Amino acid sequence: MPTISRRTLLKGSAATAASFSLGAGLAARSGTAAPSPLLLKAQFIDARLAADGVTPKVMTYGTSDVAARGMPPVLRMKKGEPFAARLMNALDEPTTVHWHGLRIVNAMDGVPEMTQSYVYSGDGFDYAFTPPDAGTFWYHPHCNTLTQMGHGLTGVIVVEDPDDPVFDAEIVLNLRDWRLGEGGAFIAPFKPRDAARGGTYGTIRTANWQQEPAYDAPSGGLVRIRIAATDVTRIYTLGVEGGPAVVVALDGNPVETPFRLERLDFGPGQRVELVVRMPDVEGAVITLGNFRGSNPWTIATLRATGTSLKRDVRDVKPLAANPIAEPDLSTAERIPLDFTATAEHAPAPSICGTIGYTFWAINKVPWPGDTPDPVAPLSELKLGRSYVLQVRNRTPHAHPIHLHGLSFRILNSNKRTVMPPPTDTILLLPDRAGGTWPRCRQSR
Repeated sequence: MPTISRRTLLKGSAATAASFSLGAGLAARSGTAAPSPLLLKAQFIDARLAADGVTPKVMTYGTSDVAARGMPPVLRMKKGEPFAARLMNALDEPTTVHWHGLRIVNAMDGVPEMTQSYVYSGDGFDYAFTPPDAGTFWYHPHCNTLTQMGHGLTGVIVVEDPDDPVFDAEIVLNLRDWRLGEGGAFIAPFKPRDAARGGTYGTIRTANWQQEPAYDAPSGGLVRIRIAATDVTRIYTLGVEGGPAVVVALDGNPVETPFRLERLDFGPGQRVELVVRMPDVEGAVITLGNFRGSNPWTIATLRATGTSLKRDVRDVKPLAANPIAEPDLSTAERIPLDFTATAEHAPAPSICGTIGYTFWAINKVPWPGDTPDPVAPLSELKLGRSYVLQVRNRTPHAHPIHLHGLSFRILNSNKRTVMPPPTDTILLLPDRAGGTWPRCRQSR
């Protein structure tokens, strides 16, 4: 499924593309000393993902503190405090790191040939930024993206707010599919017939690289669950059985009023934060499931342990809003973006891999994805100006749309009446039309 990257939206200069995401420039000028960088090593491991064998050459990250043995680590940062990481590439191909959803300086965004150079095998790159927002985000490469993400390079980011309420437990879930065949070996990442429709699903579904993992949590307690969909295709319809749950944040931004979870759709790149009230009886189970389609399945379970804490889910208050600027809609320029199908184009060779055949177009222009050839901008946006993106999905398939380095709000939609909070990723439904606007960085 296609996503809008800065490559496809903006002119290929750091000066122009750097004009989106409040707070990053201010943090860069704050004079706060940068911390010692966390070593983030992209490397191969063997991992047991399927029941019938060990999968060789799975891609993951190790850190200064934790050797790579499985899933990429959850990276924890603090809102408004500097963070630094040194990427070391121990793969046999170039890579980068994109910090999905973080409104940070453009030079740290991780898109090769657009915001930084390739990080070749054996080389490194230093990332340093100050996250302006608290919430749940994720990190992944933007080089040979379909293969590297599909082979494991997707990790979750938690940006903590020191003023957040204290919950009785926290669980972070990284949801992703794997394309594995007999004996756990990798198979082709996509089928052209599927990719030209709703996408190619994996053969193994996991949460934190496990099938239906189980976690213990305090009986009668309030548990914060951070969920990131880091798969490239699967769309979830999230639900909880066995106890009440409320949604407190979507895509890194708090909702104005926590609401009871019934069923919630979210797709690739999106995040959801829940607060679940555990049962009072020890051993009772909460089930987090995907209820999309005719065959619901379990994502993960939580088992109540100990004496009940007797907490009340009605006590859950809204989280503090992130410092995102408001636009001037009276002067906003409107930019149409029509998503349609297009004729197939064979994959083009690239130093950074390819996402395969091209099946989609934006404003009637096919977009081949991660190729070394720059593309003309759809539009040139100016620092300090406000814009409305008039986005229309003219296909019969849902498409996740992600804008790098900024947050936007859905102004209207012909498919929904209740608009979510500011976001960086939306699931554009079939035949959906709606307006969104980016919020611009104050200065650089």
